[in-house]
Amino acid sequence: MGETPDLAGRRLYLCTADRPDLERFLAACLRGGVDVVQLRDKVLPARLILERARLARAVCRDHGVPFILNDRPDLALDAEADGVHVGQDDAPAALARRLLGPNAIIGLSTHGPADLDASAAQPVDYLSAGPINPTPTKPGRPGTGLGYLRYATTTASRPVFVTGGVTPESVGEMAAAGATRFVVVRWLTEAADPEAHACALANAIRRTQGG
Repeated sequence: MGETPDLAGRRLYLCTADRPDLERFLAACLRGGVDVVQLRDKVLPARLILERARLARAVCRDHGVPFILNDRPDLALDAEADGVHVGQDDAPAALARRLLGPNAIIGLSTHGPADLDASAAQPVDYLSAGPINPTPTKPGRPGTGLGYLRYATTTASRPVFVTGGVTPESVGEMAAAGATRFVVVRWLTEAADPEAHACALANAIRRTQGG
């Protein structure tokens, strides 16, 4: 899978389902400042996920940005993705690491202190923490609140990306709780002008970090 792309300077992580304009949408978001992309689609059959993952991977590589596939390390391997993101009920991170090798990016969702503590023994490169606020992209899951974000950012030994209601208006309070990396979904996926929205969000994140 090649050398693992560096996550150290990456702050704005787009998570999106498939969509008819996926190639154009991703390109717009990347021009606006997105620097990690995950394709997360719980509906498509495996064959179509693989097809769309290959398209997304090509767009991301054109922009020098890591491409992550959700949930399916087997399809991530076949699509030549840079890595895979797994949840607490998905394929184990250890299995993903065995399939994808030492240079792949492996991400893991966490939703509370118990998940975060258990992640210390997992072969993962980054964690997501949240959703801080309830979100329709995680139906039935309550928001974890900023308290968990503080715990995650002060405890984890790996990069932590915050999830749940990330917008230019919300990143300030998230940053005050320790967030430096952000996962965005609806602010971009529902935008009429995703490039402008990505640019506004990237600028808001930079301002929280003195940039």
